Amino acid sequence: MKVKEKVMEIVFLVAACVSILAVLLICVFLFSSGIPAIGKIGPLNFLGGTVWKPSNNLFGILPMILGSIYVTAGAIIIGVPIGIFMAVFMARFCPGSLYKILKPAVELLAGIPSIVYGFFGMEVLVPLLRNTFAVFNCKGNSMLAASILLGIMILPTIIGVSESAIRAVPNSYYEGSLALGADHERSVFFAVLPAAKSGILAGVVLGIGRAIGETM
Repeated sequence: MKVKEKVMEIVFLVAACVSILAVLLICVFLFSSGIPAIGKIGPLNFLGGTVWKPSNNLFGILPMILGSIYVTAGAIIIGVPIGIFMAVFMARFCPGSLYKILKPAVELLAGIPSIVYGFFGMEVLVPLLRNTFAVFNCKGNSMLAASILLGIMILPTIIGVSESAIRAVPNSYYEGSLALGADHERSVFFAVLPAAKSGILAGVVLGIGRAIGETM
Protein backbone atom coordinates (compact mmCIF):
# COMPACT_ATOMS: atom_id res chain seq x y z
CA MET A 1 0.00 0.00 0.00
CA LYS A 2 2.81 2.37 0.92
CA VAL A 3 4.57 1.54 -2.35
CA LYS A 4 1.46 2.44 -4.34
CA GLU A 5 1.10 5.71 -2.44
CA LYS A 6 4.75 6.56 -3.08
CA VAL A 7 4.41 5.77 -6.78
CA MET A 8 1.30 7.95 -7.10
CA GLU A 9 3.04 10.72 -5.18
CA ILE A 10 5.90 10.63 -7.68
CA VAL A 11 3.45 10.56 -10.61
CA PHE A 12 1.58 13.60 -9.32
CA LEU A 13 4.85 15.42 -8.62
CA VAL A 14 6.09 14.75 -12.16
CA ALA A 15 2.75 15.91 -13.62
CA ALA A 16 2.92 19.14 -11.59
CA CYS A 17 6.53 19.76 -12.64
CA VAL A 18 5.67 19.16 -16.31
CA SER A 19 2.79 21.65 -16.06
CA ILE A 20 5.06 24.28 -14.52
CA LEU A 21 7.77 23.59 -17.08
CA ALA A 22 5.27 23.95 -19.95
CA VAL A 23 4.17 27.36 -18.65
CA LEU A 24 7.80 28.47 -18.25
CA LEU A 25 8.66 27.34 -21.79
CA ILE A 26 5.68 29.26 -23.19
CA CYS A 27 6.81 32.38 -21.31
CA VAL A 28 10.39 31.96 -22.55
CA PHE A 29 9.19 31.55 -26.15
CA LEU A 30 6.93 34.60 -25.97
CA PHE A 31 9.57 36.84 -24.42
CA SER A 32 12.37 35.64 -26.70
CA SER A 33 10.18 36.28 -29.75
CA GLY A 34 8.60 39.54 -28.59
CA ILE A 35 11.29 41.47 -26.75
CA PRO A 36 13.52 42.11 -29.84
CA ALA A 37 10.52 43.48 -31.77
CA ILE A 38 9.37 45.60 -28.82
CA GLY A 39 12.92 46.91 -28.41
CA LYS A 40 12.98 47.91 -32.09
CA ILE A 41 9.59 49.63 -31.93
CA GLY A 42 10.16 51.15 -28.51
CA PRO A 43 8.34 50.09 -25.32
CA LEU A 44 6.53 53.43 -24.99
CA ASN A 45 5.38 53.40 -28.60
CA PHE A 46 4.27 49.78 -28.26
CA LEU A 47 2.41 50.08 -24.95
CA GLY A 48 1.24 53.68 -25.29
CA GLY A 49 0.47 53.84 -29.01
CA THR A 50 -3.16 54.23 -30.01
CA VAL A 51 -2.98 52.98 -33.61
CA TRP A 52 -2.46 49.39 -34.75
CA LYS A 53 -1.55 49.33 -38.44
CA PRO A 54 1.25 46.83 -39.08
CA SER A 55 1.24 47.70 -42.79
CA ASN A 56 2.23 51.28 -41.82
CA ASN A 57 4.67 50.17 -39.10
CA LEU A 58 2.33 51.38 -36.34
CA PHE A 59 2.10 48.90 -33.46
CA GLY A 60 0.25 50.63 -30.61
CA ILE A 61 -1.64 48.22 -28.35
CA LEU A 62 -3.05 50.68 -25.79
CA PRO A 63 -6.65 50.38 -27.15
CA MET A 64 -6.39 46.58 -26.90
CA ILE A 65 -5.17 46.77 -23.29
CA LEU A 66 -7.89 49.22 -22.26
CA GLY A 67 -10.55 47.26 -24.15
CA SER A 68 -9.54 44.04 -22.36
CA ILE A 69 -9.68 45.80 -18.98
CA TYR A 70 -13.09 47.40 -19.64
CA VAL A 71 -14.69 44.22 -21.00
CA THR A 72 -13.27 42.10 -18.17
CA ALA A 73 -14.55 44.60 -15.60
CA GLY A 74 -17.99 44.50 -17.21
CA ALA A 75 -17.99 40.69 -17.17
CA ILE A 76 -17.07 40.73 -13.47
CA ILE A 77 -19.87 43.17 -12.64
CA ILE A 78 -22.39 41.01 -14.50
CA GLY A 79 -21.16 37.49 -13.84
CA VAL A 80 -19.81 37.48 -10.28
CA PRO A 81 -22.99 38.52 -8.38
CA ILE A 82 -25.19 36.24 -10.50
CA GLY A 83 -22.77 33.33 -10.10
CA ILE A 84 -22.46 33.68 -6.31
CA PHE A 85 -26.22 34.05 -5.75
CA MET A 86 -26.86 31.10 -8.06
CA ALA A 87 -24.37 29.00 -6.08
CA VAL A 88 -26.06 29.98 -2.80
CA PHE A 89 -29.45 29.08 -4.25
CA MET A 90 -28.28 25.70 -5.53
CA ALA A 91 -26.48 24.83 -2.29
CA ARG A 92 -29.03 25.98 0.29
CA PHE A 93 -32.38 26.91 -1.27
CA CYS A 94 -32.91 24.79 -4.38
CA PRO A 95 -35.49 21.94 -4.21
CA GLY A 96 -34.11 18.53 -5.08
CA SER A 97 -36.23 18.13 -8.22
CA LEU A 98 -35.08 21.48 -9.61
CA TYR A 99 -31.45 20.84 -8.62
CA LYS A 100 -31.41 17.73 -10.81
CA ILE A 101 -32.11 20.01 -13.78
CA LEU A 102 -29.96 23.02 -12.85
CA LYS A 103 -26.77 21.11 -12.02
CA PRO A 104 -26.45 19.38 -15.43
CA ALA A 105 -27.42 22.66 -17.14
CA VAL A 106 -24.58 24.52 -15.40
CA GLU A 107 -22.12 21.74 -16.25
CA LEU A 108 -23.33 21.84 -19.86
CA LEU A 109 -22.58 25.57 -20.01
CA ALA A 110 -19.00 24.83 -18.94
CA GLY A 111 -18.57 22.40 -21.84
CA ILE A 112 -19.76 24.73 -24.61
CA PRO A 113 -16.82 25.87 -26.82
CA SER A 114 -15.94 29.57 -26.88
CA ILE A 115 -16.68 29.79 -30.60
CA VAL A 116 -20.30 28.76 -29.94
CA TYR A 117 -20.64 31.53 -27.36
CA GLY A 118 -19.21 33.95 -29.89
CA PHE A 119 -21.66 32.84 -32.56
CA PHE A 120 -24.53 33.21 -30.08
CA GLY A 121 -23.33 36.72 -29.28
CA MET A 122 -23.14 37.76 -32.93
CA GLU A 123 -26.45 36.21 -33.99
CA VAL A 124 -28.60 36.82 -30.89
CA LEU A 125 -27.03 39.27 -28.44
CA VAL A 126 -25.81 41.90 -30.89
CA PRO A 127 -29.15 42.20 -32.78
CA LEU A 128 -31.01 42.27 -29.45
CA LEU A 129 -28.91 45.18 -28.18
CA ARG A 130 -29.17 46.92 -31.56
CA ASN A 131 -32.98 46.76 -31.47
CA THR A 132 -33.25 47.57 -27.78
CA PHE A 133 -31.04 50.66 -27.91
CA ALA A 134 -31.92 51.76 -31.45
CA VAL A 135 -32.92 55.19 -30.13
CA PHE A 136 -29.27 55.72 -29.11
CA ASN A 137 -28.03 54.67 -32.57
CA CYS A 138 -26.40 51.57 -31.05
CA LYS A 139 -24.97 49.14 -33.59
CA GLY A 140 -24.88 46.26 -31.14
CA ASN A 141 -21.17 45.51 -31.58
CA SER A 142 -20.15 47.05 -28.29
CA MET A 143 -18.30 46.41 -25.05
CA LEU A 144 -21.69 45.85 -23.42
CA ALA A 145 -22.35 42.85 -25.68
CA ALA A 146 -18.88 41.46 -25.00
CA SER A 147 -19.27 41.99 -21.24
CA ILE A 148 -22.64 40.24 -21.14
CA LEU A 149 -21.31 37.32 -23.17
CA LEU A 150 -18.20 36.96 -21.02
CA GLY A 151 -20.35 37.26 -17.91
CA ILE A 152 -22.32 34.24 -19.13
CA MET A 153 -19.15 32.33 -19.97
CA ILE A 154 -17.64 32.67 -16.48
CA LEU A 155 -20.85 31.63 -14.70
CA PRO A 156 -20.19 27.84 -14.72
CA THR A 157 -16.76 28.28 -13.14
CA ILE A 158 -17.96 30.62 -10.41
CA ILE A 159 -21.11 28.59 -9.69
CA GLY A 160 -19.34 25.23 -9.57
CA VAL A 161 -16.48 26.26 -7.28
CA SER A 162 -18.63 28.47 -5.06
CA GLU A 163 -21.29 25.79 -4.59
CA SER A 164 -18.65 23.25 -3.60
CA ALA A 165 -17.19 25.73 -1.10
CA ILE A 166 -20.60 26.44 0.43
CA ARG A 167 -21.44 22.74 0.74
CA ALA A 168 -18.05 22.12 2.40
CA VAL A 169 -18.93 24.40 5.34
CA PRO A 170 -19.78 22.24 8.40
CA ASN A 171 -23.50 22.14 9.08
CA SER A 172 -22.81 23.13 12.69
CA TYR A 173 -22.33 26.74 11.51
CA TYR A 174 -25.86 26.77 10.12
CA GLU A 175 -27.38 24.96 13.08
CA GLY A 176 -25.61 27.21 15.56
CA SER A 177 -26.98 30.29 13.82
CA LEU A 178 -30.50 28.86 13.94
CA ALA A 179 -30.05 28.09 17.64
CA LEU A 180 -29.20 31.74 18.26
CA GLY A 181 -32.52 32.79 16.75
CA ALA A 182 -31.59 33.62 13.15
CA ASP A 183 -33.89 32.52 10.33
CA HIS A 184 -32.84 30.41 7.37
CA GLU A 185 -31.81 33.30 5.11
CA ARG A 186 -29.75 35.10 7.76
CA SER A 187 -28.08 31.83 8.76
CA VAL A 188 -27.03 31.17 5.18
CA PHE A 189 -25.84 34.68 4.34
CA PHE A 190 -24.27 35.62 7.69
CA ALA A 191 -22.92 32.29 8.96
CA VAL A 192 -22.40 29.86 6.08
CA LEU A 193 -21.38 32.30 3.35
CA PRO A 194 -18.59 34.05 5.32
CA ALA A 195 -17.17 30.65 6.25
CA ALA A 196 -16.96 29.74 2.55
CA LYS A 197 -15.46 33.04 1.40
CA SER A 198 -12.03 31.59 0.58
CA GLY A 199 -13.52 28.99 -1.76
CA ILE A 200 -15.88 31.52 -3.29
CA LEU A 201 -12.96 33.89 -3.87
CA ALA A 202 -11.08 31.08 -5.60
CA GLY A 203 -14.04 30.54 -7.93
CA VAL A 204 -14.21 34.27 -8.69
CA VAL A 205 -10.48 34.39 -9.46
CA LEU A 206 -10.79 31.39 -11.80
CA GLY A 207 -13.74 33.05 -13.52
CA ILE A 208 -11.85 36.31 -13.92
CA GLY A 209 -8.91 34.37 -15.34
CA ARG A 210 -11.13 32.86 -17.99
CA ALA A 211 -12.67 36.24 -18.76
CA ILE A 212 -9.25 37.82 -19.23
CA GLY A 213 -8.11 34.97 -21.44
CA GLU A 214 -11.20 35.10 -23.64
CA THR A 215 -11.03 38.90 -23.85
CA MET A 216 -7.45 38.83 -25.07
